[in-house]
Amino acid sequence: MTTVGVVKTRFLDLPEPLPLDCGRELRSVRVAYETYGTLAPDRDNVILVCHALSGDAHAAGIAAVPPQEGTREGFEKSLGWWDGMIGPGKAFDTDRWFVVSTNLLGGCRGTTGPSSIDPATGEPYGPDFPVITVADMVRCERAFLAQLGIDRLAAVAGGSLGGMQALQWAIDHPSDVGAIVVIASTHALQPQGVAWNAIARESIQRDPDWQGGRYYGTGRSPDAGMGVARMVGHITYLSAPGLAAKFGRRLQSGADIRYTISEPEYEVENYLRHQAASFVRRFDANTYLYTSRALTYFDLARDHGSLEAALEKVQARTLLISFSSDWLYPPAASREIADVLTGLGKPVQNHVIDAPYGHDCFLLEEARQTPIVRDFLEEKNS
Repeated sequence: MTTVGVVKTRFLDLPEPLPLDCGRELRSVRVAYETYGTLAPDRDNVILVCHALSGDAHAAGIAAVPPQEGTREGFEKSLGWWDGMIGPGKAFDTDRWFVVSTNLLGGCRGTTGPSSIDPATGEPYGPDFPVITVADMVRCERAFLAQLGIDRLAAVAGGSLGGMQALQWAIDHPSDVGAIVVIASTHALQPQGVAWNAIARESIQRDPDWQGGRYYGTGRSPDAGMGVARMVGHITYLSAPGLAAKFGRRLQSGADIRYTISEPEYEVENYLRHQAASFVRRFDANTYLYTSRALTYFDLARDHGSLEAALEKVQARTLLISFSSDWLYPPAASREIADVLTGLGKPVQNHVIDAPYGHDCFLLEEARQTPIVRDFLEEKNS
């Protein structure tokens, strides 16, 4: 299958301040976005794709401006993070759908975030950026789409944090969404996931070069802490069987150990160092702190009194996909959502794909997701 070709990231400035759950508002919000396919004359073929924590607006095709680092391990750096899912004949078939991808609020890849300039001071926001939630991200996306003249979405889709946004869309804007595709996601992160995210944030904030979040323009940034945060995060995205199959206990430098503390002895150690080094070159530490916190705050039952009360608002058809080896966003979470929706008499499909790669399956198992998603989207949108 082909890609959607060369794609240029565009930018749109929201004309009005954006109110936030924390009680503050953001002025002069800019949104980075890309589109794929052709918008139908009656604008009824729009699918919004939402990215995970470390993603960006470049979801498909070849970036017009090649990035320093790519978002997908083992792929050409210029290729979009979900290119295998978006394009002609793919899950999100751009011969049929007009797909929109934005960088989320709080991002560091073109949308207003902590590294952006605060119009009130002329300096980067840094730690003065307001704490945001998934609902705030959706509020920003809704305001952005209104500027494009798009009032209703055929579907909202995403994996991980992107799946949380899809659920939030269906609850906050029920009449504006025909369907949601929620992949490797949950209604609330489990305590173990909250704990791992806390460790990742601590590693950044305890790096002396973080400087209380005011490191912009100082010539120093918390690369060491950020690298450890990425190592921690990356391990949570994998599974024990997946790590064993990929690395085992193979040594980095041949058959003999080198009796070293500071250098990686094992291939898996070297792999994590590589992941850390490439990540800090493309991602902002403060953005990691803010999006990680938003992810852990997400809790539909707490926000609405119960999961049933939250999902009672949903009018969209729902597709849930989870993966057998994903312990961070386990199939049990999707099953709980499916059971509640079923009990409420709402249309839902729940698929569990048996695959060994942990949470990363939502990026790696595109071929197995494609027929499920494509068939679901071709059903009549209510």
